[in-house]
Amino acid sequence: MDDFARIITEELDRWQQARKVAPFWLRDDDAVEPSEPLERLLEITGAFSVPLTLAVIPAHTGDALARRLEREPSCAVAVHGWSHVNHAGADEKKQELGRHRPASDVLGELQRGFSHLADLHPNRFVPILVPPWNRIDAALVPQLAGIGFEALSVYGPEKPSALPVVNTHVDVMDWHGTRGGRDRMALAAEIVARLGQMFDQGGSLGLLTHHLVHDEVVWDFMNALFKSTARHPACRWCRVTDILRDQ
Repeated sequence: MDDFARIITEELDRWQQARKVAPFWLRDDDAVEPSEPLERLLEITGAFSVPLTLAVIPAHTGDALARRLEREPSCAVAVHGWSHVNHAGADEKKQELGRHRPASDVLGELQRGFSHLADLHPNRFVPILVPPWNRIDAALVPQLAGIGFEALSVYGPEKPSALPVVNTHVDVMDWHGTRGGRDRMALAAEIVARLGQMFDQGGSLGLLTHHLVHDEVVWDFMNALFKSTARHPACRWCRVTDILRDQ
């Protein structure tokens, strides 16, 4: 057992001794169409029976992805904004769902995206909004239920919200450095820290991936993590709907 597996396993052993089970879930962003990286993602999650939630960009997707996912009963589809276009200024953080346009325009696009994905993926659609870049104007959130959304998923600790929130907490990508996969041991430390919070306070651990930009560092990490967790009795990789139900 290498150091990565040891760190993860020791923490899960602590959970097992306390007769607790840690819920994990996987969200992968920016899906549009079938691709080699998507095939690799589906292969590795299938090998370890890890349910997958794909955040799909409605404006750029169609029948091809829907047909491919028909063979993936453990894959859910959530709404990833509308077109993943930045409307913020050059000196602001990127945002599609901000205050830069009339709320009616933003909500109209989200309604189109919701309907489009619900029609394309009737058996795997989940009414969850995943804002591009994990950002949304707080004033829009109370209006999402009127469109049909039942939950919101961003990144970081959950905060009080007008909708139920099911977040991701560990991002595999080094966006501000190499733009490749992050160091495996740093990720292990984050996972154990999150599990420590959950041990005392409850909640889940959401892993965030982006299959289109993964390098071998990311794929190796995912394989190592799934090997250490998927068959451990104190870990349960869940469908996102199960996470919401249990909150």
